Order: sequence, then C-alpha cells, then structure tokens
Amino acid sequence: MQFLRNREIRIQTAVSLLLILVLAFAGYLFFPGQSLCSLYGGFCGLVLFFNWIYYTRERYQCLKSLAEDTDTMLHGQRKLNLVRYREGELAILSNEVEKLLLRLTGQADSLQREKQYLSDSLADISHQLRTPLTSLHLLLARLQMVQDEQEKRRLSCEGGQLLERVDWLVNALLKISRIDAGTAVFAKERVDAVLLVEKALEPLGIPMELREQTVIREIEDGVGFAGDMAWSMEALGNIFKNCMEHTGQGGTLWIWARENQLFTEFVIEDNGPGVDPEDLPHLFERFYKGKNASDTSVGIGLALARMIVTSQNGTLKVENRPEGGARFVMRFYKGVV
Repeated sequence: MQFLRNREIRIQTAVSLLLILVLAFAGYLFFPGQSLCSLYGGFCGLVLFFNWIYYTRERYQCLKSLAEDTDTMLHGQRKLNLVRYREGELAILSNEVEKLLLRLTGQADSLQREKQYLSDSLADISHQLRTPLTSLHLLLARLQMVQDEQEKRRLSCEGGQLLERVDWLVNALLKISRIDAGTAVFAKERVDAVLLVEKALEPLGIPMELREQTVIREIEDGVGFAGDMAWSMEALGNIFKNCMEHTGQGGTLWIWARENQLFTEFVIEDNGPGVDPEDLPHLFERFYKGKNASDTSVGIGLALARMIVTSQNGTLKVENRPEGGARFVMRFYKGVV
C-alpha cells in the first residue's frame, strides 16, 4: 500500500487499530458476560476501519493520478483530462490545477512568441544595418582610389548621409527597445500644441524648402495635452517626415490641432498618392515597407511613433483622404482609454 508512505496515514492507522483493540478488550474485561457483544463490536470496528482504508487508498490513488497527469501535461505530451476528478476536495484541487496549467501554458506560448519575435527583429536589424554599412565600406574603398577633388567631395557627402542614416537607425532602435523594456520615462507636463508642431517641423525645414512644399497650420492658442515634449516631438516628426517623403514636388501638408473635454487631436494630411489599401493594416508594423516606400525607408519611423503615442495614453491611425493623399489622426486622451 503506497499511500501508507504518508506519515499522517500511518499515524491514523495505528491510532485507529489501537483504539479498536483497547475498546474491545475493555468491553471483554468489564463486561465478561457480554464478551460476544464485545467481539461483535470489535469486528464492526475492524470492518469500518478497513472501509476507511479502502476509500483513503482510492483518494490517494486519485491524487497520484492527478500528479502524474499534471506532470505529463507540463512536459507537453498530452492534454490534462480533469473530468474524472469529481470528488469534493479533489474537484476543487483539480480546478485550481487546471487554472494554473492553463496560465503556465499561456505564459509558455507567450514566451515562445516573444522569442520568435526577438529572433525576427534581430534578423531585421542586422539586415537594416548591414545595407548602409556595406555601402559605406564600398564608398570608402572608392574614395581611396579617386583623384578628382570634386568626386571626392561628392563621395564624402554621400558617406556622411550614410552615417547619418546608420546613426538615426541605431537611435530609433534603442528608443524602441527602451519602450519595449518599460525603461522609457515619459513626463507628464503640459505640452503646447503650437510649440510641439514648430519644433517637430524644424529639422525638416531645409528638405521641404528644396521640395518647394507648403505647410498649412490651423492650431488655436492654448491647445495642448499632458505628456512628454521630447518623445512627442519624435512621434510627430516621424509622421511629418513620412508625409514629406510621399508628397511630390510642390506638395502641401495640412496640420490641425483641437482640444475638447475628452482628448487633444492632431490631424496631419498631405496631397500625395496616399497609402495603398493593402498597406493600411500593416503601416505601423516594424520594418514594414509599403509599395510606395522609398529605397532609403527602413520601416520603423511610424512604428516608433505609434509606440510613443500609445505610451502616453493616446492612439494613432492612418487613412486615405477622399480627395487623395494620406491622413494621420493622433489623439491624446485625458482619461484612461
């Protein structure tokens, strides 16, 4: 009997047998004329004792089966069948075990997905970094062979652009990893919409001037939200950059900002070709490049923008304008979304 290995069962068995013998002997000793009744009482006690032994053995057998089934499921060999554990305490225990196993299984699946996602991300990052670095290596090799000063200046300028691209890419990836790890700190200060748009457009001033693009702003004074100015500049700047790159020569960008009791909303529109309908569901995915993406596009600017907005209790979506072009709608909510 394997269940007798349990200390509490051995003690209870010994105490029960001792009590039966003591009571039977006491009945025979103090009631000698009723020895037959004493023996009958002792016999009944033994019957009850062995009946208790039987059901205790069955209970521990179920516990043993439950432990074996749990171990089997944890090793992923088959699913756990808890239907047969219908007894009171065992039903409660099996229900809790099932909850625990379901949670562990969900966590294991989540970890596996994160592991696969990390592997894919590292492969994408390696590819994105390798391309400009390879181009830079070839450019430097050519630079050593060129004698013409004008050609050297051109190659040097091209090398500087590649370095800037690598620097931007590394910084963007570091920001994404900080947000993923939960180590990015977002301030909760009043961000003025006029100042935010002005600072986000500042780095794009020269490229937009060369493209002869126009920016039309309609932002009321006093519009703002509670957030982080630096991170919000990064998000809005990435949206502006995307619109600038997909708007042709002499194009126009429109920027609206309004505030109500629920949220502060920024709407950014352009008169470019818009977003291909097949690209709309994937535009904010990391390393995703749409059909109209430029050769220098990496595919993480908009993904970073959405992560920043979401981390500040906001939403970011994109759609096509009926008259043509893309429309980005960014909202920062004043309560919990």
